[in-house]
Amino acid sequence: MKVYRTDEIRNVVLLGHGGSGKTSLVEAMSYISGATSRMGKISEGNTISDFDKEEQKREFSITTSLVPIEWEKAKINILDTPGYFDFVGEVEEAVSAADAAVIVVSGKAGVEVGTEKAWELCEKYNLPRMVYVTEMDVDDASFRQVVEDLTARYGKCIAPRAIPIRENEKLVGYVNVIKNAGRRFTEIGQREECEIPDYCMPNLEICRNTLLEAVAETSDDFMERYFAGEEFSIEEIRAALRTNVMDGSIVPVGMGSNLQAQGVVNLLSDIVRFFPSPDKRECAGINRTTNEIFEANYDFAKSKTAYVFKTMVDPFIGKYSLIKVCSGVLKGDDILYNAAAEAEAKPGKLYTLIGNKPVEVPELFAGDIGAVAKLTATKTGDTLSSKTSQVLFGKTEYSVPYTYMKYTTPTKGDEDKVSQALAKMMAEDVTLKTVNDSENRQALLYGMGDQHLEVVASKLQSRYKVEINLETPRVAFRETIRKNSDVDTKYKKQSGGHGQYGHVKMTFEPSGNLEAPYVFEEKVVGGAVPRNYFPAVEKGLQDSVGKGPLAGYPVVGVKATLYDGSYHPVDSSEQAFKTATVQAFKKGFMEAGPVLLEPIASLKVTVPDDYTGDVMGDLNKRRGRVLGMTPIAGGKQIIEADIPMTGLFGYCTVLRSMTGGRGTYAYEFARYEQAPSDVQEKEIAARAADE
Repeated sequence: MKVYRTDEIRNVVLLGHGGSGKTSLVEAMSYISGATSRMGKISEGNTISDFDKEEQKREFSITTSLVPIEWEKAKINILDTPGYFDFVGEVEEAVSAADAAVIVVSGKAGVEVGTEKAWELCEKYNLPRMVYVTEMDVDDASFRQVVEDLTARYGKCIAPRAIPIRENEKLVGYVNVIKNAGRRFTEIGQREECEIPDYCMPNLEICRNTLLEAVAETSDDFMERYFAGEEFSIEEIRAALRTNVMDGSIVPVGMGSNLQAQGVVNLLSDIVRFFPSPDKRECAGINRTTNEIFEANYDFAKSKTAYVFKTMVDPFIGKYSLIKVCSGVLKGDDILYNAAAEAEAKPGKLYTLIGNKPVEVPELFAGDIGAVAKLTATKTGDTLSSKTSQVLFGKTEYSVPYTYMKYTTPTKGDEDKVSQALAKMMAEDVTLKTVNDSENRQALLYGMGDQHLEVVASKLQSRYKVEINLETPRVAFRETIRKNSDVDTKYKKQSGGHGQYGHVKMTFEPSGNLEAPYVFEEKVVGGAVPRNYFPAVEKGLQDSVGKGPLAGYPVVGVKATLYDGSYHPVDSSEQAFKTATVQAFKKGFMEAGPVLLEPIASLKVTVPDDYTGDVMGDLNKRRGRVLGMTPIAGGKQIIEADIPMTGLFGYCTVLRSMTGGRGTYAYEFARYEQAPSDVQEKEIAARAADE
């Protein structure tokens, strides 16, 4: 592939609901542009984008893939993203590297939740966008309905570019709304002029009015002319589109069929014509050497910098760091510096990736996207620059994983293999993490949803040949007391020679501080227990609070007072007093009204107004306490609630189901509270069965 200058590059992310046709659109683009000689099919597992075995098995995208397309003297770096919400980290990586977006909508399914989320991402990252309506070869697809729904949601920025011409339930051509002219598809990627059929006229009028209204909105002069009934020229419409697509005030809507590769030529030409090259976008970081702002702005004349926006780790092709060159011109023999890792990075060779196939390139201009192999110290979010001018770009914010499961290895001795494989997968997937919960003797796997964790387990088996079982995790309960107790415990043992003797009298009561396991006081008078045994008594308490007598959970909030006892001048020892204290603690704790405390999370659920009642009802079922609601932009509410951590199991799936995928949530640990008696009984019985 030849080297492209910055102004010849377009970095475009494909966004949309799962199953809307993003991957098959990439196939059509590759075929039309001559990059491939035949179009792959998702059902046959031979597409460029879905190269992973897991994707081929499930028939949907799991990771973002890069596919460069050469079209009209430009290079279009297409970033094909997953549509399912569990893989949102992949989408966020791609969006951080893109300069514009094509939102793909199924003409059959219409505007879906994934369409709304794609639009929100474009707003967040300030990305120019187009909408492309696929499946127009399907009989019950409706372009008009999609345009009406988009206009109802997003207003007068929606500008239809073409409407379909159908004959005998087939897509045979389109009407160019800008030119007001008919086009009939001939061979693949070819079309010819034709008359506009009468049955298209009502639809054309609606779409043309929508387009002209969007153009009129772009300036006061256009608005006056529009209301005066004047026509805009083709060149004026195109110029308005060119200028206003850049700032998002116009969103063109195209259409076509991926399977027939119809309408794809127009889309590729529109991408080159209307989307910005990287040098039209801003990009700034911090120069660590001078402590000043470094305005990279994809200027190839400035010092070399690149941002690592994604990492690929494949057992067969190795590790690749996907980079976007932010300034300068990168060459294979450059010696770069990773300021975050404080390590040199020697690319050796530069590549562009076509799916998972690396193609070597001599250099990459500012704004281009490529890949570097085997940078061991480099991870996603790092910046590469020269050692004399060390630059750091701000790291992309990724969604936080809140769904977690306990994982175990069925095969003994596989623990190391599993942890090594998970480390590689976490390098690749920014929304995957593992936590070692030593308190409950369990390993936890965090992800964006149940499907995400299921895919991880499946990948471990197919890719790394290791197996894990996913199970419901234990929750970290605590034990404490609600009453007072007074115990007298003597530990006495005679076994020939020196014996063992320790005698303590202790009181136990709530300390009022659930942050600390225990508070120890001594009020011994007259030397009944010598001072040199006090540390042994405290050591006995320390050993006791790690695993409480009630259900084996850590103890908090206990005040222990040693007030009397006795000792033997020969047989007493630190060990004897420590043992006596352990026995006293068990007895005293169980006599002082022991209770289980459960962890309470502070939960925030963001949902559209229509779903607040259902969500609050469900929270009540989960023993949640709704504290209040705050309205936010976009007709949404943030519901704040306190909820037991046990009530959050499976919440991700239930919330998505209740809100059609529109609801999101976040939580953090808040405090411990006494669990209801039925919860305590169930937990104590479960722990007893485990022992």
